[in-house]
Amino acid sequence: MSSSTASQPLATRLQATLRQDVQGMHAYAVQPSAGYTKLDAMENPFTLPPELQHELGERLGRVAINRYPGGRVDDLKAALAQHIDLPAGCSLMLGNGSDELIALLALACDVPGAKILAPVPGFVMYAMSAQLQGLEFVGVPLTAEFELDEAAMLSAIETHRPAITYIAYPNNPTANLFDESTIEKIVAAVGAQNGLVVFDEAYQPFSSRSWMGRVGRHDHVLVMRTLSKFGLAGIRLGYMAGPAALIAEIDKVRPPYNVSVLNAEAALFALEHADEYARQAAILRAERERLQAALNAMPGVQSHPSEANMILVRVADGAAVFAGLKQRGVLIKNVAGLHPSLKNCLRLTVGTPEENQQMLAALAAAVMSVMEKQS
Repeated sequence: MSSSTASQPLATRLQATLRQDVQGMHAYAVQPSAGYTKLDAMENPFTLPPELQHELGERLGRVAINRYPGGRVDDLKAALAQHIDLPAGCSLMLGNGSDELIALLALACDVPGAKILAPVPGFVMYAMSAQLQGLEFVGVPLTAEFELDEAAMLSAIETHRPAITYIAYPNNPTANLFDESTIEKIVAAVGAQNGLVVFDEAYQPFSSRSWMGRVGRHDHVLVMRTLSKFGLAGIRLGYMAGPAALIAEIDKVRPPYNVSVLNAEAALFALEHADEYARQAAILRAERERLQAALNAMPGVQSHPSEANMILVRVADGAAVFAGLKQRGVLIKNVAGLHPSLKNCLRLTVGTPEENQQMLAALAAAVMSVMEKQS
């Protein structure tokens, strides 16, 4: 190698090597959270009781980490199938979080001219997976009330004939469940165009409705969930259910050993103690209702209905209120940049009773400060 080649500026090398669209992208941003009350990422705030922590630690210590994952992953799939009462004729596919499943779906469906469609605002990984796979993403705006625009969705499906249509159920970041009759029409329209519908039920532990029980009734419908909101965000485990023949085809693009044996064992342990996680979810649902009541009574705050472990609020100056919360030690998510319809919107994660009380006090003070400056 000549010295001139070796000393070539990195910018020149990147220009010649990396895709232009990748260079123009922004990486998925994770806010630094050290020192804050962390209510920005829809995590379950509860840890396991000490006795279960000790039991889990001993169990993980016995795992054969010198071997590739094998039969224990199959045991996990069987335990998950039992946990969700998987319909007959369906099977499961595991992913390193839902993010990997979303990426693998784009990879599996990358036929010439394929498109991915989803309501917007929605989960950013739907559009990102399309871009990274070289597919066109079609975003269909929600109504002003963050409901599905039935006419616009059906028109977009007919025009674009998407390979994949995502329905986040509940939606992120708006936290609401969409109208059932509209969804039925979308499922039928996508089926008539030979596409797939993927229900993303990441927030199922906090939701009053699910499509899991109906997944076997259609040969083009998949339901995706994650154990992150269940209480295991740190182990990165997602799963997708659907007709066995369809899952078998998509599973062909999954990397071998994509789920570690430690993650599988931790997930099995959690499912064996599902009652503890159900207890935690019940507390969070009750706290969500308490938060909603307090937010609805707070001057200068518009709160939106929620079926998740987050609440979307709109204030007069989202950036200033976000900064005010940080100054008071509370970290939430400013989602205004995700879509124009989210102007001045903040997303609040439901935390422990103590965290929620701190957040409410900080929010009230920050909003009041903004209102005083504007008056």
